[in-house]
Amino acid sequence: MIKYIQCVQNDNKNVTPQETIYAIKNAGFDGVFLQWYNKDWDFSQQEQLNLCRKLGLEIPFVHLGYKGINNIWLEGEDGENLVKNYLNDLDVCKSNNLDMVVMHLTSKSIAPEPNLIGVERLQRIVDYAEQLNIKVAFENTKIYGYLEYVFKHIKNSNAGICYDAGHCHCHFNDKFSWDMFKNKIFAVHLHDNDKSDDLHLLPFEGTIDWKELSNNLKKANYTGPITLESCYRYDYLNMTIEDFYKLSLEKAKQINL
Repeated sequence: MIKYIQCVQNDNKNVTPQETIYAIKNAGFDGVFLQWYNKDWDFSQQEQLNLCRKLGLEIPFVHLGYKGINNIWLEGEDGENLVKNYLNDLDVCKSNNLDMVVMHLTSKSIAPEPNLIGVERLQRIVDYAEQLNIKVAFENTKIYGYLEYVFKHIKNSNAGICYDAGHCHCHFNDKFSWDMFKNKIFAVHLHDNDKSDDLHLLPFEGTIDWKELSNNLKKANYTGPITLESCYRYDYLNMTIEDFYKLSLEKAKQINL
């Protein structure tokens, strides 16, 4: 049975994370993924997790933060501190019985070239996650080629891909190494845009070819939940948060996986 997952989006406008979580639950989603960004939010990531579990929402993965992630590719203390912080995140996830994390490899539109310095650090993170029985799903962001470089070097079975449909559409013009990543897509972020920016529109409200995307995910043997990364902003503010997530679930159910 297909399950439907929604992001607890801390960038939603005019509502609290608590209101977001209740609206997701009341709309009928099976679960959520959380932004595990270690930010000083009024309603902390741990409190968000506790509320979601209290409401019976599944949490298939959490999205780790990516502040300063470009330093992973550079010599120096900043890159080493990133590794320490991610290893600590993995410990916290293990203590919360979370068994998958999503990570970025870069941020912004310009980043250092992928190199063995970064790969060695990422290898340490993946190896430690493997010891904890945690999967690491690396997300396609704004620059093509990093996933391909990383997976030429990192071969752990617990390392895979989080396919972000919106990023692929507006940043990669839908180019993606489907054959290379067959059987390696652990998670998805599904949202839409018109290629002008990463708008996080609901599915079928931008220009993504959802039939083609669904077929590609099937060919890649993706069998996980339909996971949306919706954001309550722009014209969506003309409806209530409850109606927004109800519409979001309706759109999710139109995706044929």
